[in-house]
Amino acid sequence: MTPSREQHNASFYSGKKSLTLSSTLAVASLYSIFSVTPAVLAQESTAQGRADTASGETASYEITEDEPRSEYLSDWYNQNLTIIGDKNIRFGPQPVDDIYLEYEFFGRKGPLELYGYVDLPKFFGIGNSNDTGIWDDGSPLFTELEPRLSIDGITGKDLSVGPFKEWFFAVDYIFDWGHNSDSRQNTLYAGFGTDIDTHTPVALSFNLYKRYQWENYGAANENSWDGYRAQAKYVWPLGQFSNGASLTYVGFTNYDFGSDLRDDAGPMRTNEAVVATNVLLYSFTHLRFMGVARYFHNGGQWKDDVEADFGEGAFHLRSTGWGYYFGVGWQF
Repeated sequence: MTPSREQHNASFYSGKKSLTLSSTLAVASLYSIFSVTPAVLAQESTAQGRADTASGETASYEITEDEPRSEYLSDWYNQNLTIIGDKNIRFGPQPVDDIYLEYEFFGRKGPLELYGYVDLPKFFGIGNSNDTGIWDDGSPLFTELEPRLSIDGITGKDLSVGPFKEWFFAVDYIFDWGHNSDSRQNTLYAGFGTDIDTHTPVALSFNLYKRYQWENYGAANENSWDGYRAQAKYVWPLGQFSNGASLTYVGFTNYDFGSDLRDDAGPMRTNEAVVATNVLLYSFTHLRFMGVARYFHNGGQWKDDVEADFGEGAFHLRSTGWGYYFGVGWQF
């Protein structure tokens, strides 16, 4: 479960690009933050489109060594399939509603911390008029990969400083397989991350990335280094129940800044964007339910309330406001 698919429906129109914004619950998207604490699933993605599916938004758990794993296929590689419905997702010029299928995976093995998901947009053929996907000339696939490699682990040294207890090389790679270059995204964020000791039940991590933008739905910042992303992820276990279920809050915030997109493309675009994701995850051994509220400010670097016309009449961009995801998944 990941409300992360940021660009997932961003491929709007540049002339007449299809608006493909089925997005990652990343929470969802949240990837595993700590090796023995709840893993924050991923994420979110960047600038214009489909971005952040629910993936960076979901909360997943990494199992500790003393916990039984007989119920699952692997003792470290966690997987789930989730049906996700979203509403008012604002990574493109107009809000998108979609119902799609997602495969998500995460875990930690030695110094490698892994998180990722693959979405099949509009898989069930249901979405609003702004939504296209796998069956109607939209994107057949949207994926995000967020590996981190522990610097402490590969050097064999304890590099902790104060509350910063572990350091990582961090990457966030996003690919939207649109049917042509104007409906495709190919983005790399690369930088460093750290896990932070909060002295509370809350698990916290922070990543700072620099962005290289290949394809970006035909935007002016393609094939260039363009801006940065600051990302905070946090998990708060809320409780266990007598029926075997657990309730967890998962959140993450992505702040994109330092871009030249508005300078190059004009007043419809922005150089900054913020997406803040809040997830409640109610989970059994295999079955889990997710509800996500995500706030967008100039989502996909589209300037909210500016008038635009892509050849089908003038309208006002609606890139600021709340979007929602709901998911039902099976962990295996």
